[in-house]
Amino acid sequence: MSKAGLAQFQQVFIEESLEGLDTMESSLLALDNGGDGELVHTIFRAAHSIKGGAATFGFPEMSSFTHEAESLLDEVRSGKREIDGAIIELLLRTVDCLRNMFARAQAGEPLNDAVAEGLRNELAAMMGRGAPAAGVQARRNVDQADAWTVRFRPHAGMLAGGNEPLRLIRELAGIGELTVTPELDRIPEFAKLDPTECHLGWTIELKGPAKRADIAGVFDWVEDECDLAIEAKHIVAEVAAPVAAPASPAAPVANVADAGAARAQREASAESSSVRVSIDKIDGLINLVGELVITQSMLDTFREGDIDAARMAMLEHGLAQLARHTRELQESVMGIRMLPIASVFNRFPRMVRDISQKLGKQVKLELVGEQTELDKTVLEKIGDPMVHLVRNAIDHGLEMPDKRRASGKGDTGTLTLSASHRGGNIVVEVSDDGAGLNREAIVAKALQRGLIASGEGMSDEAVADLIFQPGFSTAAVTTDLSGRGVGMDVVRRNVSDLGGTVTIRSTQGKGSVFTITLPLTLAIIDGLTAAVGEERYIVPLVSIVESVQLKADAVRTVAGGGELFRFRNEYLPVIRLHDVFGCETSIRSIDEGLMVVVEGEGARVGLFVDGLIGQQQAVVKSLEANYRRVQGISGATILADGSVALIVDIAGLVRLQSRRKAA
Repeated sequence: MSKAGLAQFQQVFIEESLEGLDTMESSLLALDNGGDGELVHTIFRAAHSIKGGAATFGFPEMSSFTHEAESLLDEVRSGKREIDGAIIELLLRTVDCLRNMFARAQAGEPLNDAVAEGLRNELAAMMGRGAPAAGVQARRNVDQADAWTVRFRPHAGMLAGGNEPLRLIRELAGIGELTVTPELDRIPEFAKLDPTECHLGWTIELKGPAKRADIAGVFDWVEDECDLAIEAKHIVAEVAAPVAAPASPAAPVANVADAGAARAQREASAESSSVRVSIDKIDGLINLVGELVITQSMLDTFREGDIDAARMAMLEHGLAQLARHTRELQESVMGIRMLPIASVFNRFPRMVRDISQKLGKQVKLELVGEQTELDKTVLEKIGDPMVHLVRNAIDHGLEMPDKRRASGKGDTGTLTLSASHRGGNIVVEVSDDGAGLNREAIVAKALQRGLIASGEGMSDEAVADLIFQPGFSTAAVTTDLSGRGVGMDVVRRNVSDLGGTVTIRSTQGKGSVFTITLPLTLAIIDGLTAAVGEERYIVPLVSIVESVQLKADAVRTVAGGGELFRFRNEYLPVIRLHDVFGCETSIRSIDEGLMVVVEGEGARVGLFVDGLIGQQQAVVKSLEANYRRVQGISGATILADGSVALIVDIAGLVRLQSRRKAA
């Protein structure tokens, strides 16, 4: 197979293996919380699939590493060893190490490092074996050799199926010269036979140049029904750099408390190259395309000949069908991009476990609405804000057990992640039953930094909004979890970049609720078309509060040339779009145009435009990919007359206004 063809299959293998690692991690966490023994079989099957695939697709280092974990799992599965916290912790670190291996594989970097070698030694020590000798380790990291040792142990259930072991050995004979030695001493009494155990085995010495992938390929269709070990005897070509000196078994693999957070941040910033789609959605798409073809054929009959009243009625009917099918096709295609938010939520049980253990807190995580669907693009970008919110909830919100008892609460705090659809948006909430926001501490810090002149008269909402200021933190000591004052600022900025908002409800002593409201998709938005001179701009509907007609004397000029107008007992700044974007327009007086009140970055401003044309759905096209990044513009769309309209970035305009005010 060519390198390009192998690379294609490697990418599919990596994506499927990462899903397998997610399964291993969630099952290990369930075991840690008292889950049943069937979870061990689930973990073993996932590890076994990764091991077999790694050997087949050219990752022998990963295969041999996973084999160590699989051997430990096999002892647990067979009842030779009891599962305990130490084994679960070691296997969770193994999952983290495998994720890093896959990341290095995608980057074209060597898979083995000191962390992997240290973990391999810990796994070996857990099973009562010392670290493998350097020669044995070198033999593992090869893809081709002129002699191999294959240890093949089928499950009893496979032996009952007939001559499968004999057929497999015959297939191996087609690769090289064989010497087969049976392990007859492994056969137990008949009453002790277990169809899921390995009771009989063969050691096969294979001579002749061969590739590891070819040998593993013989067994790939029975990999779940046997145990298999492949070891090179005489090396022809090494594919890995010499193995580094083994790390001490006690060497730390990573900051365990941050393993889940690092994974969530890494996955949040990485864009997957594929998406899984149910066959029902594909069938629906094919049917709609068929309907469109039929409608097009019907409309083609009107190309020639006169159109009388009857034919005009048929034409109108055909156009109505075309519009309906196009709308249904659009909805169907958008549905393919919609994925459940469970893929984001499932990152957090591990992170919550690690951080709570590090801080000495007891935390119960509840997930609600995991099957709520949203656009894949939004899904990929929501992870980072949620990481900050979850970390803050555990570190700042939830109290230590003794403080909870003193305030009449149970030792265990509850952290809830929920998702639901509300109108055309998705609402994600991160709530806890902790101490809530400390109003006095926030006001004191804001006064110290000069953010406010006085805290008197400020509403709870206004005080809570202060924590989103850049660099704001009430933490007395900076730790690796908090205190730098960048978390909440990042949350608001990232959510705003997605066209969403974040709000806080907090009751001191009872807990806090952080609510993120996001559009379901970034590919199509609902907006109002605004006219500014000869130009057309799309203002996202989700950002619009109200549009008002003002009198000529309703605007006041302030120092520095800024303008303010009164709206519902507050003064809002005016942003004239023709000034920001350099448009030619004859409408300059406030009473001649229209003021559109919009909200972004937690603040409201008024956009002064010539007028509003109407509401429409806009298919978002990237301006940065086709031209360049323009401040205050998030994208472009094509109108019905073929002209281009720019989509206003409300959050960007609010930031621009803030910088002007500061200047």
